[in-house]
Amino acid sequence: MRNTSTGKQAVLALACALALGVFSAAAGAQTAPPAVYEKVALDANVLFDSDKSELRAAGRDTLDQFVADIRGLDSRSIMAIGYADRMGSESSNQVLSEERVDAVKAYLVTRGVAPERVRTSAWGETRPDTFPRECKDANNAKNVACMQPDRHVFIEISGTRIAQ
Repeated sequence: MRNTSTGKQAVLALACALALGVFSAAAGAQTAPPAVYEKVALDANVLFDSDKSELRAAGRDTLDQFVADIRGLDSRSIMAIGYADRMGSESSNQVLSEERVDAVKAYLVTRGVAPERVRTSAWGETRPDTFPRECKDANNAKNVACMQPDRHVFIEISGTRIAQ
């Protein structure tokens, strides 16, 4: 009587070794190194004219660059916050900051950003970048120019992506 269990055991052992990766089916094949991810935080600031919510050409350029920079970024949302200067009433400045942030969101959506990814908030004139003592002239061209930093939408995003 012939013992065939030794042959079956060898085949079984070889199959197990291949399944466990002890032997490579493609001997000498190189495996790709694991992907390396980096944390990324990006922001942009879009300025507006006095008492306006329309995007300037420079603002569109800033947003186009922002959209290009976030490609490949794994992130849940973009935060956009609108602001206004102190000229005008508090209520009109609140509405103006909302219109500005809506304009930025709408532009991002036209550039392929999903609308549900863009969260918005508007602060009106409540958090200016300038101080009253810096821009204390009457409502004239000098004061309008002084308060330019207050008329903006700030956008930010953070996430991870494969390191480049």
